[in-house]
Amino acid sequence: MKYWLASISLTTITLLSSCAPTSPAMDQHGHVHVEQSSSSLRAQGLKEFEDIKRVKRISLDPKLNQQVQRVAARLKPVIPLPNAAWEFVVFVDDEPNAFALPGGKVGIHTGLFKITQNDAGLAAVLGHEISHVTSNHAGKRKRQNLGLAAGGLLLDQMLKGQGSSDEDRVRAAALYGAGATVGVALPHSRRHELEADRIGAIFMARAGYDPKEAVAMWERFSAYNKKNGSRSPEFLRTHPLDDTRINALKAFMPQALQEYRSH
Repeated sequence: MKYWLASISLTTITLLSSCAPTSPAMDQHGHVHVEQSSSSLRAQGLKEFEDIKRVKRISLDPKLNQQVQRVAARLKPVIPLPNAAWEFVVFVDDEPNAFALPGGKVGIHTGLFKITQNDAGLAAVLGHEISHVTSNHAGKRKRQNLGLAAGGLLLDQMLKGQGSSDEDRVRAAALYGAGATVGVALPHSRRHELEADRIGAIFMARAGYDPKEAVAMWERFSAYNKKNGSRSPEFLRTHPLDDTRINALKAFMPQALQEYRSH
């Protein structure tokens, strides 16, 4: 093995150790732990939302807006997001999607309603998206990216100290980048998605929505993706395969139902 390949292996092992999964945002008893986003991330989220509102058309459909505000009114009191400047906006966009930004800003595409179909389905999606904020997944991803970048610099310095050629350093950087993405960044992203599914089910249950509707909604999303989605393997995805997340949510359902019955 060339010395630069050995250096990549050493650096990757160090990364995998230092980038171990952070403490979960929900414990085994269903208690959600909120990690407040930094002030800079909240400010960035507020600015980004204003920018989105300037460039995307806002839907004035009264039926859709009434449904969003109705569901939001039940979710907000049960979601622990301190100092949230809540705002829920429906955007005209056929892509079935929604997003939440630090600071309590939530966007919903008109195309999503064909998947959610009812209030509980919408609550499942909104709970999922907002849980990314309460779990500070953006902040954790930012810290991870800084760690990966530092690992790349460490690798280059190691190779430079060993007298590697510029060509070998470029090749090593490319291999390191691919390994860091597939071995660290993407698995963490998929874990965050599964965590958001579980916390979203808890949030909707606390708001009085049957969490079994979350499974039904993701099954509808799966049917949509089979017609329109990517067929790339799971290890190359930021999100788990639909079957993976549906099965994981089904396994979590007894706990979510216990939360639902207690409210």
